[in-house]
This record gives sequence, C-alpha cells and structure tokens, in this order.
Amino acid sequence: MGAKSMLAGRVGLAEGAGPLFGAVTRLTPQKGLDLLLAALPALVALGGRLVLLGSGDGDLEAGFAAAMQAYPDKVGVMLGYDEALSHLIIAGSDAILVPSRFEPCGLTQMCALRYGALPVVSRVGGLADTVVDVAEEDTASRIGTGVSFLPVTADGLAAAIERTLAMWSDQPRWKRVQSRAMTSDVSWKEPAKQYAELYADVMKSSSARG
Repeated sequence: MGAKSMLAGRVGLAEGAGPLFGAVTRLTPQKGLDLLLAALPALVALGGRLVLLGSGDGDLEAGFAAAMQAYPDKVGVMLGYDEALSHLIIAGSDAILVPSRFEPCGLTQMCALRYGALPVVSRVGGLADTVVDVAEEDTASRIGTGVSFLPVTADGLAAAIERTLAMWSDQPRWKRVQSRAMTSDVSWKEPAKQYAELYADVMKSSSARG
C-alpha cells in the first residue's frame, strides 16, 4: 500500500481521483490557516481533498473540526501533534499547503520538495526564496517547483489551489514539476559560495586601498 492510500485510510477519507492536499502547521492567522479555512469549500468543490494536522487558535480548531463534519469524506483533521503522522502527511500528499502571511524561513516546504509533494505557498519570505512558481516552467529556465501566490488572501489561495488542480489534470506536466521539486537544491551550498565570493571581493578591495 502506498503512502497516499495509507494516509487516506488513517484519517478516514474516501479514495478519490483528485489530488490530496496536506497541511502540517500551527493553527494561527500568521500561518494563514484562516485563509485555508475560507478557501476550503473551493478546494472541495474543485475535486481536492485535505488532510490537516495541527493545533493552536481555538476558533480555528473549531472551524476545521466543523469542516471535517461538513465534508467527512473529503477533509480529515487531526488536532494536536503526531510526529509519525506529520511525516506520513508529507510523504502521502500530492501537494502541501503553506499559506503563511509571513515566513522568515520555513522548513515544511523544503521537506515537501524533497518528497515530491508540490508546495502551494504564499510568495513571502523564505517561501518565495525556496519555491519557484510553475509559471516559470514556460520560460527558458524551466525551473518551476510549486505554486506560489499573491496577494495573501483567501481568494489568492483559492486561485492557487485552482491552478494546482489544473496542473494535476495534466499528469505529464505534474510529473515534470515533481521531478524538478525533488532534485532542487535548497541547501546552503550556493549561498555559501556567493558569501565566500563577496567576502573575497571585500578583502581584495581592502587590500587595494591599504
């Protein structure tokens, strides 16, 4: 049994042809979870399913619990934290949602890239630094690795989800983006090289002035 089937069975979701979206997060406005709650009817109407693991704001916890009751075969919510389940969500989801209002760095999207769960992220902070929107694959660089969106609103997130579902319907394209995501370099190798070159230039300039 694959990770996706295991995940769906674990949270009681029906098997479906559409993509399975995952979220592992604190339930706070900073993480954009109120936006996800508002965009959830659109996600379900378009054929997606959601598995969410997290805890935090009481109103958001209640909202997602109500959503699970409203869409019992489409939405699975686990309140709290379970490390093993968090890994299964990232391994078993087709796409990972990270709609943060601000995010200095963020690790979830980088784990998702490595697993081939395409990140759907707001274009802010470290999310913008590590996820290249798939629109870029239509350029010569062809380096798109996920879906990013602005403005950071419920409508912006819903539009990003709709674009993700459209890409899912073109499986050869989806597989290409998945492959790029899994092989993208989000290490310090290139930034460290750039820093070293910058420091070398500074030292050279200082020596020349001396």
